[in-house]
Amino acid sequence: MYGKLHSACLHGIDGVIIQVEVDLANGLPQTAIIGLPDSSIRESVERVRAAIKNCGYTYPLKRVTVNLAPADLRKEGSSFDLAIAVGILLTSEQWAFANAERILIIGELALDGTLRPVTGVLPMVEQAQKEGYAGVLLPRENAAEAVLIGGIEVYGLGHLNELVPNPPAGTTIRNDAAGESAGTVSLSHLLYDRSMNASQSQEGSHQGRQLEDYRDVIGQQHIKRALTIAAAGMHNILLIGPPGTGKTMLMKRLPTILPPLADQEALTTTKIFSAAGKLKSSDGLMKRRPFRSPHHTISAGGLIGGGTIPKPGEVSLAHKGILFLDELPEFSRHVLEVLRQPLEDREVTISRARAVFTFPAHFMLACSMNPCPCGYYGSDHPHQRCTCSVSRIAQYRAKISGPLMDRIDLQVDVPRPKEWPGSTPPLSSEHMRDQVYAAQAIQLKRYDGLPFSWNSELFGSFLRKHARLDKESAELLQATIDTLGLSMRAYDRILKLARTIADLEASDGIQSRHVAEAIQYRQLDRQYIATEETQRL
Repeated sequence: MYGKLHSACLHGIDGVIIQVEVDLANGLPQTAIIGLPDSSIRESVERVRAAIKNCGYTYPLKRVTVNLAPADLRKEGSSFDLAIAVGILLTSEQWAFANAERILIIGELALDGTLRPVTGVLPMVEQAQKEGYAGVLLPRENAAEAVLIGGIEVYGLGHLNELVPNPPAGTTIRNDAAGESAGTVSLSHLLYDRSMNASQSQEGSHQGRQLEDYRDVIGQQHIKRALTIAAAGMHNILLIGPPGTGKTMLMKRLPTILPPLADQEALTTTKIFSAAGKLKSSDGLMKRRPFRSPHHTISAGGLIGGGTIPKPGEVSLAHKGILFLDELPEFSRHVLEVLRQPLEDREVTISRARAVFTFPAHFMLACSMNPCPCGYYGSDHPHQRCTCSVSRIAQYRAKISGPLMDRIDLQVDVPRPKEWPGSTPPLSSEHMRDQVYAAQAIQLKRYDGLPFSWNSELFGSFLRKHARLDKESAELLQATIDTLGLSMRAYDRILKLARTIADLEASDGIQSRHVAEAIQYRQLDRQYIATEETQRL
């Protein structure tokens, strides 16, 4: 006897439809799962066997073969439990399920037949919708996440016995001796109400509002200006200053001035969080840009993603948002170096023996650091003087390589605040956000129809076209490049930064003052180059 159903698994952050084929044959009772399953899938034999028996059905005393096709794709996770159980019950004729091949079946089984939620539901359901499936049957806890994809019915299941209404308690549905017909699977009573999900999503959005505001930061007006520029063009930024100057406080409020995610951005970002098992389904599609702040002990695999079957790392979880690295030199140099490729390509490629996985990683890199190990180099405080030697400072800063520093558009010194509460009205997030929104509107209009929407994404001929300089500005920039010894990458990044500064002023062309302001945010390059030369000596 043979039966076939459809389930799904993850390949990177994308869903892949898997055929679950079940064959019952005469022979010694045993169950084999084939098709490159991992250990959690092989263990599903015992979960399915116990669930079927504890729900009052009979596990076939035959040779049971379960094939997960395509067989050359490695599969992992517990999302096949429900499909395997239903397949066995259908193939053994204990159940009848009309149009079963048009329903995607996902879910993990407990030993008593209860359904447990699984990760990665959103990309799986999206793929099922693309391939024309009529509906998806999955654990009730995952239903709110699944309905984020339109055009497909969602059926939420809490227990295996709910599929056949009113089954005889403690007995099998099928009885060959009495000639009774098999129990018929019904899904209509399991249909998830989408309006309920909409109300929960709206409630969650109200609860998720951030309480932080730049109004809480006293003074530091020039730092807020730099952060506004960074947010307006999604430029990478580094804050350098002594302890207690507000670097972390300033960075953590950066999401409050960023525009919300566009629809496609929201879907992609939500898929990443779903694949990583970090999605709160009650909040609906993510609209706020993610803010990720990993600890400095993170490994390279944790940062860019990894594993036997790779999962998204922090750079992917920060997609279309902010990756904040606090105390940058405390991170391993090897870990920092792996950032160079995603900063340029805006995606991460991880190769394994059987497959190559690509994860999106388009993020704004926000960093903070002390100027030296003790933290007080350059401090003007009379009682807090730097005690570090020149060689120790050079060693400390050498943890950040020149190529990585080259990819940071704004390198801003954060001195001790000179203002105190009540001296001047603080600049609020609302005021900064209005400037960012206005600059973004200009960029969206300018880049309409192009494969990017931020100034930081400009490249090649697009950069030359949209960031064209007049003679005075070009001479100023060229003189700076020669004086500071900056790379051509730094040249391009200054152009992009000047374009953003001009957009904040609603200026069509880039003026020399815009270039001058963009250049002054690269002044730390000279200090960094001097530090490297000192270390070599």
